[in-house]
Amino acid sequence: MRVNLEWLREWVDLDLQGEQLAEQLTIGGLEVDSVEPIPATHPGIVIAEVLDTQPHPNAERLKLCTVTDGVKTHAVVCGAPNVSSGLKAAFAPVGSTLPDGRMIETIELRGVASEGMLCSEAELGLSDDVSGLLELDSDAPVGSSISEYLRLDDMILDIDLTPNRGDCFSVLGVARETAALSGALLEPPQFAAVPAGIEDTLGIELTASEACPRFAGRVIRNVATDRISPLWMRERLRRAGLRPIHPIVDVTNYVMLEFGQPLHSYDLSKLAGEITVRFAA
Repeated sequence: MRVNLEWLREWVDLDLQGEQLAEQLTIGGLEVDSVEPIPATHPGIVIAEVLDTQPHPNAERLKLCTVTDGVKTHAVVCGAPNVSSGLKAAFAPVGSTLPDGRMIETIELRGVASEGMLCSEAELGLSDDVSGLLELDSDAPVGSSISEYLRLDDMILDIDLTPNRGDCFSVLGVARETAALSGALLEPPQFAAVPAGIEDTLGIELTASEACPRFAGRVIRNVATDRISPLWMRERLRRAGLRPIHPIVDVTNYVMLEFGQPLHSYDLSKLAGEITVRFAA
């Protein structure tokens, strides 16, 4: 079970640091294999907005981008497939340093000067994803430090759980254990119930009640399938060792990680008849 301190602190009033908590959990019976700090970025790497993109005159796959960091505009050459006007992304200006030690300088790409770099997750040291730029939420404050925005002052605890401690296969479970061991106050986040807005239902037949005492579902319509999950959710999934895929998949994984409650999403248009909960035949 991988759990990060930033997420854990939403549940328990915790003043311990990563190594201190790891020692306490291990003494309490939850063996912590490792404590991993999140790679911090150079303070000069900030949130920027792409104001405009134009085709590169000498390279089909490159674009000429006008980027603002809230103070000045920069001419940046970028080859990421998802770069577009209006995008907010992490920007490393000239003089800043990437987590791998590379110093950003003005360079010439196919005859055009580039004053800085728009960054992918891999270039920020967050993951090995080089498929495109790290897309920030539309309300991300231009000019702010990317480290502060992503809350990179964080640590991940990798806990090696034994089969008899299934109660700790969740953030809630680890938070409950932490509160019991440290005497800190467990303060679960408050969630407002969301009433059903439509009358649609789907039948469920529960035949394996000993193995699965309860199976509940809700029909949801008008789901936008062309969106990505909010950045805070994608970051928490990534720190837990899961790759963000799609908002519907991400939210089921998120709830499973936070509460230990498995969820599954079905495409209603592909279901024929009711859902039958049974052992394989």
